[in-house]
Amino acid sequence: MARGFFFTFEGIDGCGKSTQLTRVAERLRESGTACVVTREPGGAPISEKIRELLISPCSSQMRPETELLLYLSARAQHVREVVKPAIDRGETVLCDRFEQATFAYQGHGRGLDIDVLRDVNAFATGGISPDITFVFDIPVTLSQERLNQIGKGKDRMESAGVQFFERVRKGYLEAAEKNPQKIKLLDGARDMDVLTGEILGVIEQYCS
Repeated sequence: MARGFFFTFEGIDGCGKSTQLTRVAERLRESGTACVVTREPGGAPISEKIRELLISPCSSQMRPETELLLYLSARAQHVREVVKPAIDRGETVLCDRFEQATFAYQGHGRGLDIDVLRDVNAFATGGISPDITFVFDIPVTLSQERLNQIGKGKDRMESAGVQFFERVRKGYLEAAEKNPQKIKLLDGARDMDVLTGEILGVIEQYCS
């Protein structure tokens, strides 16, 4: 059986990644491509329990090191229970956030050592890495506007402040600049249909 493919959707909150993931999954399924839609943190029952702890406002005293290890614990379970089995079955996996979120949020955002993050992430994933990561970039001010418009209450991560998200955004941009073959940078403020078509064009190069 042919190996499946793994695509991840990344960016700061309100960038449109989740919307695009849903649209892309619908189009792929319409064309007959078997795909699994999942998310991080979460995607597997144990990982979803860890997610509750990570995003709860009650966890406001959580240290960056604790945050990192919880995210990667959730990822280790998720990869082995959901992602790798789907890839091994020949399916296409679309995941809302993955390893680049760790480098952007815990690395650039929290200030943890990137080289350490890469090593621990490699252990957590068992070497599983996306074929392509789509990063949706928008200004932090637009992110805040979009979140306010939908009236979504802020979880622990979303309450980190503007400067934190500026650092996170910078981390995503630097990653895309350093590895353009694996990380596709997209303007999250562009027309939704145009973005969906561009993403599908990239994915179809792998799945066709």
